[in-house]
Amino acid sequence: MTKGNQVAITPLNAREEAFFRAFARAAITVPRAFDADLLHEQGLSLSEYFTMMFLSEAPDRCLRMNALATAGALSLSGTTRIVHRLEAEGLVRREKSGGDGRGWNAVLTDAGLERLRAAWPTHLASARRHVMDHLDPGDLDSFTAALEKFAAEGNGSVGR
Repeated sequence: MTKGNQVAITPLNAREEAFFRAFARAAITVPRAFDADLLHEQGLSLSEYFTMMFLSEAPDRCLRMNALATAGALSLSGTTRIVHRLEAEGLVRREKSGGDGRGWNAVLTDAGLERLRAAWPTHLASARRHVMDHLDPGDLDSFTAALEKFAAEGNGSVGR
């Protein structure tokens, strides 16, 4: 129910509040743990790993910079900084977009694909240790469905 431009807000009950706080903590601490593992064992940040992962899954291992930013839920400037770091190491190259010549593409190089493959076991072990080992197999489907709903609602709704 609304009054003017205000929406009536129902407080969270104790169970909802406990879930929300645990979810918020996990949303912060789990990516930090992944990042720490990758940095320690591979010298790669989680953002660098995901950038190479998204490129590895794209046709011809190539994405427009804005599409890469969207895939990684990062700003275009943040994505550009990551791509520049990876480019300096020969893991990614940038090239003018062939479609309109106005934009830039990021392309995962062969060396980048090999670097991603080398880092994958570290990321997998981290995912198991920090997430999968804490979930009951029977909860995976419902938890996955809930997270997909969270992510779908979050697309483009910042600031609403």
